[in-house]
Amino acid sequence: MSYNILVVDDSAIVRSLIGKTIELAGVDTENVLFAKNGQEALDLLKENWFDVILSDINMPVMNGVEMIKIISEDDIMREIPIIVISTEGSTTRIKELKDLGIRGYIRKPFTPEMIKDVITKVVIEDKTYNLGEEL
Repeated sequence: MSYNILVVDDSAIVRSLIGKTIELAGVDTENVLFAKNGQEALDLLKENWFDVILSDINMPVMNGVEMIKIISEDDIMREIPIIVISTEGSTTRIKELKDLGIRGYIRKPFTPEMIKDVITKVVIEDKTYNLGEEL
């Protein structure tokens, strides 16, 4: 199955790196679209369906937490698995994001294998990844 993936990060370099990492990891993709903040991501979500969202937390305009809150309150969008990719990794932050419904967490820096593993666990196996427990 090919996946539609949304990558949300304010850094053009990181967006490109994540896109290239998805490719190098051998993830079968139909489309990979990019947004530089949570608001751009929500605009793309109005027009496109995604199988998974990979998002940073700290971004201008609308940060990742605000975006995730909005997605979690929408009956349709909350079904899309969200994987956070961030330098931030405190237990408190991960719990807050888990309570909002994220399904995976990757700490930067990451490897292609980490990206492939989290997408496999979250999207294909319907599990959580690196949130302290398997659900």
